[in-house]
Amino acid sequence: MRQLKIGFLQQHNTADVRNNIERLADGIADLAHRGAELIVLQELHNSLYFCKTEDIDFFNLAEPIPGPSTELFGSLASRYGVVIVASLFERRAPGLYHNTAVVLEKDGTIAGTYRKMHIPDDPGYYEKFYFTPGDLGFRPIQTSAGLLGVMVCWDQWYPEAARLMALAGAEILIYPTAIGYDSGDTSDEQQRQRGAWQTVMRGHAVANGLPVVAVNRVGNEDGVVFWGTSFVCGPQGEIWYEASADDEESIIVGIDMERSEQVRRWWPFLRDRRIEEYGELTRRFRD
Repeated sequence: MRQLKIGFLQQHNTADVRNNIERLADGIADLAHRGAELIVLQELHNSLYFCKTEDIDFFNLAEPIPGPSTELFGSLASRYGVVIVASLFERRAPGLYHNTAVVLEKDGTIAGTYRKMHIPDDPGYYEKFYFTPGDLGFRPIQTSAGLLGVMVCWDQWYPEAARLMALAGAEILIYPTAIGYDSGDTSDEQQRQRGAWQTVMRGHAVANGLPVVAVNRVGNEDGVVFWGTSFVCGPQGEIWYEASADDEESIIVGIDMERSEQVRRWWPFLRDRRIEEYGELTRRFRD
């Protein structure tokens, strides 16, 4: 068994960016001292989730990659000998911004980046105002912890994205996330949404025979209640850990990186795909 110890921080953010980052740094140090080898942070973890409104001043939160945050998290990765999945607001050029995941290798270097491909535009989630869709494709990132299929939040609803990562050799699917309840929804509707969110990713795990890690933020940010419930599941969709819906957590979950091979032998979905019949998937809709 090749076990990988994955740590994650489910954090409640505030308007104090410096404090958010300091708490992240403390959490990374603690997880590393407890034995984590790979640490996953939530989506846009340096600040409040700013996409609730369209405000050009929020572009001031963006930064280049490489830049201050990659330098900081890279130094933490190097100091503690861990791989870190960070999530940043990237300033690529004047007027050109992305929602970007950055993977820092344990020597502090940038192992790779992923720019969020699917960009939502819903009440409370006006991301199209801020982010240009990614242009790096669905390519796993090679690290000392394994070949990581890193995507971001809204990507997690799309089976095509998970499949393409799997077909490119990803050993694990990872989703930094910021998702919560609409205050106008009933309690029953809120629970249905949270259940659907977890169910679709567990489906990606089953369909591709891969573990899944989803790390969400938690707490009330100016009326948006992020539902936490970060989780890790195995290649049969089995829940290995599910975090609180209300509280911050710092968790390490050990996963068997060799189990996917066995599961895919039992359920050879990749073998039985009818790839010659899937051309219609490239159409928006079949009229």
